Amino acid sequence: MGQGLWRVVRNQQLQQQYSEQCFLQRDRERVRRVGPPLAEPLQQRRTPQCQVPGTDISHLLRVRKGKEEQGFIDLEMLPPELSITILSYLNATDLCLASCVWQDLGNDEYLWQGLCKSTWGHCSIYNRRLPSGFSYRKLYMELDEGSLTFNANPQEGISYFMSRGILVDHPKEIAKFIFYTRMLNWKMLRIYLDERRDVLDELVTLHNFSNQFLPNALRDFFRHIHAPEERGEYLETLITKFSHRFCACNPTLVQEVGLSPDAVYVLCYSLILLSIDLTSPHVKNKMSKREFIRNTRRAAQNISEDFVGHLYDNIYLIGHVAA
Repeated sequence: MGQGLWRVVRNQQLQQQYSEQCFLQRDRERVRRVGPPLAEPLQQRRTPQCQVPGTDISHLLRVRKGKEEQGFIDLEMLPPELSITILSYLNATDLCLASCVWQDLGNDEYLWQGLCKSTWGHCSIYNRRLPSGFSYRKLYMELDEGSLTFNANPQEGISYFMSRGILVDHPKEIAKFIFYTRMLNWKMLRIYLDERRDVLDELVTLHNFSNQFLPNALRDFFRHIHAPEERGEYLETLITKFSHRFCACNPTLVQEVGLSPDAVYVLCYSLILLSIDLTSPHVKNKMSKREFIRNTRRAAQNISEDFVGHLYDNIYLIGHVAA
């Protein structure tokens, strides 16, 4: 990826060189035919008559002359802010390799700080006063090691983060760390949240379902807190917590449509069953929209047919709510 970024910078330089050659060639031809212009404005004389083939890289390479122009630009020859911007697109592995060539640039703390916060969005250590000699590169290695440990044993992973001072032993801090991290294995995360219901409660409150359609909000919820593969007590707990949170985020919708936590609970189960029915290849006779409306309104009588019909359309067009 790093070479691709360097090519972009180099291609821009080549296009500029090619444009200048077009100007010179055009002026020489004009002088040879009619002589130099006497009163032509400078800006008009510099208007190019040839188009720069920006996508034809091979043509630009043929225009270059001299061995000293071959190869990529040395990042140390660029302004520091431009070099740092280019290196910021690299991942940790490529950045370590780049540090072997450009030690000062590759070991820049701002680069490693960006890598840490883009991968692990929240850590307790971010909000502390960092000691002298603190290294974000070392922190990245510890965060990566802790995540791998979590994916093997969740309890040991969290203990590792706490022992390094990365996390504070508080349910809200652990919930924020989980919410803003995408490197944790969802199966191990499900096991951990099933054991730590206090962390699960804090994690649910981090979701904002305001002005979201119910199936889309449920998808967003299960994207962070994966649903179990089988129906059981844990799934019921998740749907119950989601129902209360959804109603708390949409008080206006609760009044207009007549929703309540119990009604949302019933609708969530209906959506899950409908998702399985419509997406499973083993179900030959798919549930129709009329059947879904009839079955759902038997359990949630205060909900209008139009609202339930929109729920069916969403699942039919977008797909499973817990995929």
